[in-house]
Amino acid sequence: MLERINPDIRWSDAVVVGNLIFVAGHTAEKTRGQSVREQTEEVLQLLDETLAQAGVTKRNLAMVQIYLADMSNFAQMNEAWDRWVISGEAPARATVESRLAYPDLGVEITAVAAR
Repeated sequence: MLERINPDIRWSDAVVVGNLIFVAGHTAEKTRGQSVREQTEEVLQLLDETLAQAGVTKRNLAMVQIYLADMSNFAQMNEAWDRWVISGEAPARATVESRLAYPDLGVEITAVAAR
């Protein structure tokens, strides 16, 4: 059985299957066009909110995929990430460079968490 969180016509913010939570790619809304650090901070806050709606926290993250429009912004993204992630409880993570849906987006984050 599937539980969809904030379903829309094109996607849901997350889908719960059994004890796994698959989080859709989250991008900045308010900070689009601003620095990748600022966008990452916003995206991580949105991720926190989606996880809360699924009844978990960032402590439950198993895997995170981070997409950067430009890998030269890796350090900026990590500034925000390092302040957000709980020391000793970091999920598995991959970071890749990818063309994002809109030119003013610098980062997109998707994740898998466990209940």
